[in-house]
Amino acid sequence: MRHDWKIRIREDEATRVDSARLLDLVARCYVALGLEEDAAREAAGVLVEADLLGKETHGVPLFAGYVANLRNGLWNPRPRISIVKDTPNTALVDGDGGPGANVGRYAMALAIQKAQEHAVGVVTVRNSRHFGASGIYAQMALAHHQIGIAMTNASPQVAPTFGAAPRFGTNPIAVAAPAANGRYWALDMATSTVPHNRTTLAARLGRTMPAGWMTDTDGNPVTDPKAPREGRLLLPLGSSPEMSSHKGYGLAVWVDIMCGVLSGHGFGLQLTRGQVGHFFAAIDIEAFIPIDTFSAMMDQMLDDLRSTPPLPGEDRVFYASEEEQETLADRRANGIPLHASTLQQLKTIADELEVAYDL
Repeated sequence: MRHDWKIRIREDEATRVDSARLLDLVARCYVALGLEEDAAREAAGVLVEADLLGKETHGVPLFAGYVANLRNGLWNPRPRISIVKDTPNTALVDGDGGPGANVGRYAMALAIQKAQEHAVGVVTVRNSRHFGASGIYAQMALAHHQIGIAMTNASPQVAPTFGAAPRFGTNPIAVAAPAANGRYWALDMATSTVPHNRTTLAARLGRTMPAGWMTDTDGNPVTDPKAPREGRLLLPLGSSPEMSSHKGYGLAVWVDIMCGVLSGHGFGLQLTRGQVGHFFAAIDIEAFIPIDTFSAMMDQMLDDLRSTPPLPGEDRVFYASEEEQETLADRRANGIPLHASTLQQLKTIADELEVAYDL
């Protein structure tokens, strides 16, 4: 028995769309909004890759918001991404207000390059925008036999433990490590109980949220995802003090330190609308042990996790990213399931930008 605790799009609610055609449509819309072609395909690719991995909260449904930000000038379509400070192992990057997907790809690639040359690469970023799913950047390191780390801070939506007002964002953390035979382990998690986009997905699908995701300012559970945003608070990972919400609270503040304080960009209440900082790191495995030894040990670890006896009524035990890898294979072959509301949004955007809609 599989529990729908994540709130996901069911197959009967969706239309399957070819990923290459979807990427092409979003890229052409980005070009119409002022991005150069290569940057447009890169930014579109980050959204489509999230959908291929089953990260519905960070895929093309985000595009409508991105379009609005480009139209109203909150995002710079042609940023001059620059290195402000540089050492052999580290860099501070300024994103010039550009789309976070482009800034994030640039900064993670820089961290990977530094790790190739000097074992470890660490890059902080200021003046960027929403970059989508953190895991996509951490997983860039896998092809280079490296461990990847990616984080971003975000505008305040989450209340500290015992707090009645937001003080930090969902502040996600992602880590990826390679194994053998094409497998890998990858964690991509918000430091809140759920990312905010999970609540908007619940609203789009007409679902009720579980108690423990959000409260009002009096601490009462909010389960209606369509309730007014004013007065709603996302909770730190753990939900309540009894369930160790101080751990999610602490992790969120750590992300703000690494992304906002270390970059000088700002944190929590200092962040202006949509402006964020990021943190990326890459670690060369060969600087510690041979990659074959590491991969073999990782493989054994993943096998040990998969061999865990499941609870009664459950099919199996998964390791982090195993479902994503299976989803990726399915969606590459059979298309990405998109909700009717998302398809309508894409058609509306394409029509407004006078871009051919061909999904």
